[in-house]
Amino acid sequence: MSRNRNQASLSATEFRSTAAIAAIYMSRLLGLFMIYPVFAHFAGGLRGATPTTIGLALGVYGLTQGLLQIPFGLLSDRVGRRRMVVFGLAMFCLGSIVAALSSAIWGVLIGRALQGAGAIGSVLLASVADVTRAETRTRAMAIVGVSIGFSFMVAVVLGPLVAYFGGLSGIFWLTAALALVGIGIAAAVLPSRETHEAGVGIAPTRFRQVLTDRRLLELDFAIFILHATMTALFLAVPGIVARTMGLHGGSAWVLYLPVLAAAAVLMVPFVIAAEKHGRMTQMRLLAIAGIGGSELLLLVLGGSAVAVVAGLVLFFTAFTVLEALLPSLLTKAAPASAKGTASGIYSSSQFIGIFVGGSLGGMAMQQGGPGALLAFVLALTVVWGASQTVRRRAAEGPAG
Repeated sequence: MSRNRNQASLSATEFRSTAAIAAIYMSRLLGLFMIYPVFAHFAGGLRGATPTTIGLALGVYGLTQGLLQIPFGLLSDRVGRRRMVVFGLAMFCLGSIVAALSSAIWGVLIGRALQGAGAIGSVLLASVADVTRAETRTRAMAIVGVSIGFSFMVAVVLGPLVAYFGGLSGIFWLTAALALVGIGIAAAVLPSRETHEAGVGIAPTRFRQVLTDRRLLELDFAIFILHATMTALFLAVPGIVARTMGLHGGSAWVLYLPVLAAAAVLMVPFVIAAEKHGRMTQMRLLAIAGIGGSELLLLVLGGSAVAVVAGLVLFFTAFTVLEALLPSLLTKAAPASAKGTASGIYSSSQFIGIFVGGSLGGMAMQQGGPGALLAFVLALTVVWGASQTVRRRAAEGPAG
């Protein structure tokens, strides 16, 4: 028994390497997420800014990320993980500098596209698998997952604070600095391996297997919709918060700090119920309903400060629950020989969702204001929930 327990525990070397990879993730994601709560507000002062171009600038990061995740993963199998991570972070740093120096929305858009061209997510996940044993990999992935969730929460609060003192360019300069920190960590700590375990990397021969698996496609669709709605909402929420609560741009952290703290506490029992008590499907459907309920609250009662706070707490609670559950489901559903390929397609779906949410959300704002955008994301969520319900009933049909 003690031998099995020791095998399931990360060794000192495994923990050190996993912590380094998690730190690289955090350095990149902090920079990515910090602009979300303030971008719509501050970008309005840039030359050429309209709701449509603001949405494109926010979402284009996801387009280049989505298109390059799989090529980066394939290249990392050939030239080594460390080289691709350093190259990707250098691209992210360059894009941050371009955006920081731009006074026009199109310059920021180019900078955001360059940021996204550093598509190292799938490479970092493969790196975790490279530095851990099969029996400790789940625990290592959990550490990385926690770092991602923590980065999102810190960034949403930190972004308005940085913008208060340095504006939008201040966020981009800090993002460039964080990318350099990530490069330093990767160069000093990240191991460079030329051979990798089967199933860890992205294998072109496994694409057909992954793309015809209904369970995996369902998860790809879920992460696509989740990030499309989140990105689109951040185009409307800053204006709603400013109108109902008088919190503009840099002062919005006063709202996001307690909202995210409440969400972090509220999500715990849902994740425990899903993972430990076998209620994964029920909790997932409940979280989707929570996303839809938050959008409905903002759409119908968006003029009430109480309703706005309740809607944001509900949204972020449901969002963090799904961010925790979906990767776990992916790990369980993907065949052992195609886990890397499944993860690459999953990551691409997530980032394409960011692009679709930003671009179509911006167009909806341009045509009909916040109400049209909220109706758009609510429609997406309804389609998502309906597809999940139909899928569940189809799965339960034969047993019934």
